[in-house]
Amino acid sequence: MPRRLFGYLSVRDWKTRLIFWCGALAVGAVAAIFTLASNWVMSVHDKIMDHSRWWTLLLAPVVMVVVSFLTHYVFPGTQGSGIPQAIAALRTADQGLRHKLLSLRIAVGKIFLTLLGFLGGASIGREGPTVHIGASIMYSLGRFTRFPPNYLRHGLIMAGGAAGIAAAFNTPIAGIIFAIEEMARFYEEKATGMLLLAVIIAGIVALGVLGNYSYFGVTSTHITHLDGWITVPVCGIIGGLLGGLYSRFLVSGMRRLRPLFGKYWWAIAIICGLLIAVLGLISHGSSYGTGYDQARHVLTGDADMGVGFPFYKMLANLVSYYSGIPGGIFSPSLSAGAGLGADLARFIPYAPVATVVLLGMVGYFTGVVQTPLTATVIVMEMVNDQAMVFPIMATAFIALGASKLVCRKPVYWSLAEEFLGTSLTSKPEGATLPAHLENTNGNSP
Repeated sequence: MPRRLFGYLSVRDWKTRLIFWCGALAVGAVAAIFTLASNWVMSVHDKIMDHSRWWTLLLAPVVMVVVSFLTHYVFPGTQGSGIPQAIAALRTADQGLRHKLLSLRIAVGKIFLTLLGFLGGASIGREGPTVHIGASIMYSLGRFTRFPPNYLRHGLIMAGGAAGIAAAFNTPIAGIIFAIEEMARFYEEKATGMLLLAVIIAGIVALGVLGNYSYFGVTSTHITHLDGWITVPVCGIIGGLLGGLYSRFLVSGMRRLRPLFGKYWWAIAIICGLLIAVLGLISHGSSYGTGYDQARHVLTGDADMGVGFPFYKMLANLVSYYSGIPGGIFSPSLSAGAGLGADLARFIPYAPVATVVLLGMVGYFTGVVQTPLTATVIVMEMVNDQAMVFPIMATAFIALGASKLVCRKPVYWSLAEEFLGTSLTSKPEGATLPAHLENTNGNSP
């Protein structure tokens, strides 16, 4: 007992605890500020488009070139969602690679460049970048005190990623499940306390800044009749197949483009910027940004986004990712899924429109990221009727099966292999630095 009490009062242990708590506070605060800043920058873009929508033909390519330049030469390692980098950092035993993927420099660059992407009208999300930022902040704490190795390799990175999701979506449970289901796909009992505590602290801070809110609002919906259950397999199969196809195109496209980024990054940025602008013009601006407002309008029935909206959103998000700039696929996928549900509702008169929209959202999102439990929890936060948990969960697992028919490996894990230089089918003992992360002379591609 005296030894246990002495250990509890240890100065070194309390220093470790305080640094960890401060890190979780920082993740929550940064996530909340990042959310507010993202909304403000997207409003600036909207004002520019209100002045003249043709400005996008100049704004999008120019911003894409600037962001792509900064991504390749100033902040290498910030490209894309950020979740693949966090997964790679979890799986590798190479300390040098881990430092390249997670650092305070990466966190700062991720925030700044994602905001610039929003200014250019890129169809990107902030949730993946928030995971990368959270993992980078928590992992960087290891330089201030001596955390045990398992804390550094698993606890801090997983806790930071989970805290990022919890703060971004205001869904603490989803943060925990996502960390286990997607980031790790294995779990370590010693990380349990860190994971829970980081999520709680970050969530409280985000709530204090942003208030108690639901990400896409709250809707009351249900399946009233037996024939309404046809919505479950329809949304699960169609959403899963489309989500799987999206993931397959994303992974295969990035593998083909990656060798070209070193020499032709500017050409890729210009082409992608012009495509973003054209899609924005065709969709009357609905393809820009995260898709948060559009998804909310679809859910509440405030506006008809049109039959083509989900496909414009999918293409714009795909092109934005191809450009190599920082930005995620979470909220654009949820937005595209909501639009898909609205389209399917035209052919399914047996269930309320809001029900089909929700199930379309969970079906497509699960098809893209192949995390049915995370999708279920995130969408359930928007529903007042707890009876919807069974249709939502059934749709998610049907979508998972449909997605795997066209994309066998989860998208984030396929992208993480690019950073590890090895397959994630087995746990790697080490990894060499990929060429696109080398920065020994300050001129890395």
